[in-house]
Amino acid sequence: MQTKSIEPETRQVKVWDPLVRIFHWSLVVAFTVAYLSGEEADDALDLHVWAGYAVLGLILLRIVWGLIGTRHARFSDFVYRPSTVLAYLRDLIRHRARRYLGHNPLGGAMAIALLVSLLAATVSGLALYAVEENAGPLAGLVGGAGRPTAQTAGRHEDATGQGDKGEELLEEVHEFFSHFTLFLVFLHIGGVVVSSLVHKENLPRAMITGRKRAEPEKDNNA
Repeated sequence: MQTKSIEPETRQVKVWDPLVRIFHWSLVVAFTVAYLSGEEADDALDLHVWAGYAVLGLILLRIVWGLIGTRHARFSDFVYRPSTVLAYLRDLIRHRARRYLGHNPLGGAMAIALLVSLLAATVSGLALYAVEENAGPLAGLVGGAGRPTAQTAGRHEDATGQGDKGEELLEEVHEFFSHFTLFLVFLHIGGVVVSSLVHKENLPRAMITGRKRAEPEKDNNA
């Protein structure tokens, strides 16, 4: 009597835990809403602000989970030296890149870049919100910097120009990192498509199901 065995190539293993998957798709939605509502100026300010809060909360959650989470969620599993990232990129271009069960070196670098860029965009956005509207968690620190009251208008008349310049700088920083994040998102999507083709696996589906094709035992520590 023959026993039916499962081929290593078709055996599925759990890689992404529920928190990582929920974080990933929630961040997609939150950033999309924040970016699109930001283009509407004052008409969708409240929506833009709350979407920004959601992005910031998700980032902070991911940072904590990157330190104490499951194996492939931890930064220690996918943060590599720049030389390793470049070597992987060269191999990927030559269609001979090694397959990783978790994030590959390039994917890990992209994840860190996205987190940093999103953090910069949200913090600068909160600072800008505090200056323009004197609202938000940073209002007590920088709120009202460019809005002198009637009683202090005389004393702050000379400082108004500097306040406006500071506000303009915050706005430029916020817009830069918002657009830069979108640029990184497109790069990320391109990398996912290429990696999916090279390694013959559906990476977006893996981020939904949490499962990927198993590696041979000797490669499980990749």
